[in-house]
Formats: sequence, C-alpha cells, structure tokens
Amino acid sequence: MSAPSRPPAEPVPLAARRSGAEARRNMLPPSRERRVFSQGQLARRRFLLRWVKRLLPVAALAVLGVAVLWPEIERADGVVRVTIRQGMQAGPEAVRVVEPRYQGVDEQNRPYNLTAATASQAGTATILDLERPRADMLLTGGAWVLLESNAGRFDRARNHLDLAGAVTLWHDNGTVLVTEAASVELREVSASGDRPVAAQGPFGTLTSEGFRLRDRGQVVIFTGQSRLVLEGGS
Repeated sequence: MSAPSRPPAEPVPLAARRSGAEARRNMLPPSRERRVFSQGQLARRRFLLRWVKRLLPVAALAVLGVAVLWPEIERADGVVRVTIRQGMQAGPEAVRVVEPRYQGVDEQNRPYNLTAATASQAGTATILDLERPRADMLLTGGAWVLLESNAGRFDRARNHLDLAGAVTLWHDNGTVLVTEAASVELREVSASGDRPVAAQGPFGTLTSEGFRLRDRGQVVIFTGQSRLVLEGGS
C-alpha cells in the first residue's frame, strides 16, 4: 500500500515575504554579543587568575598584620616626635638675638652703647658672639669715638670687647684708624691692637704695627715700626 501523498505547500505570498524580511531588518541588535577569545588571550587570563589567587592571601595577611601592629606603630611614632621636640629645645648656646643693644656707663658715669646685627651666646650667658658690632663711647671734653668690625665677642661681666675683621676706629676729630683686630675696655674707654695699622687724619697718614688708645681716648700710641707722612698746612 502506498503512503498517502501530502498536499503541495501553498506558496507564500510575495507581500508576506517582504514584510518578514523588513521585520528582521528592523529588529534591535542583541544588547550583549558573545565575545570569542583567541588562544593567547585565554592563556593570559588564566595566568592572571592564578596570580590573583596567590596574591589575595598575602594581601589579607598584610592587612591583618597592620591592624595588629598599628598601636605599637603609633606608640613608637609618638616617642620619635617627643625626642625631636626635646632635641630642638633651645639651650643657652642656641640663643640668638637680632639687632641687640647694650648700654652702660664708664668709670666716670659717661654712657657707652654697643649694638650689633645679631648676638648669640657663646657657651655662657655672659659671653656673646656678635655680628657687625658697633661701639660708641663718649670721651673727655665731649668728644666721641666709634669702633666697628665684621665680628666680635663681648664679655658682659668684664665689659670687654674683642673685635676682628676690618676693625675701624672713627674719632670725631676726623681721624680714621683701620686694623684687623683690637681689644676694647668699655668702662676704661681704652683700646689696643697688635696687628698692622693704617691711620689717616688732619695730621696726614700713618702706618704702624699696632696701636694703644690711652687716657680715655685722649692719647693714641702707635707701636712697632711706624711711618708717618705729614700733611702740609696752608
């Protein structure tokens, strides 16, 4: 017996085929498309996953260790800060004063002044290292003398001043004396030096190996080999 024959399929109308194709074209593309990885990309991903699995336990242990040790770290940090503060505390040798001014009187109650750009204690409270000191003293008869230098050391207990570096003595009679080092007794209004001296004034010019300022500034003695050039009067 032969199988019954199936009736022939009815042809799909042309309009229906067109509407189906147009519907497929108007469909939105899928929001996520399946990405196909190459063999090299898959190998790199497997390598990265293996290292992440190894590093995660290490990172967890590090975080746990910091959490446990943090109080000790804070305590140690506090000790360091205290030590630094104690080290920075100013001792007597670290005291520094800007533009100091010292005033006093000599043996005859005439005032003298000592100023400087800076002053710092040199180990004791009574000895000061001075930068660009200037000392002016009143002499007998109302005259005055000014001494200045690049550096100096002042002993307040003894009223003694040591000058060094471009020491210059100015007298109000027009005399200027220059040397490299000098010692000054402020209460006695006297000064001396044993370094080469160059002086100039109304008398002329003079060079010597040292000088002495005596009698409260009234007498200047030039020591050692000296050379004087007198100015001729008109």
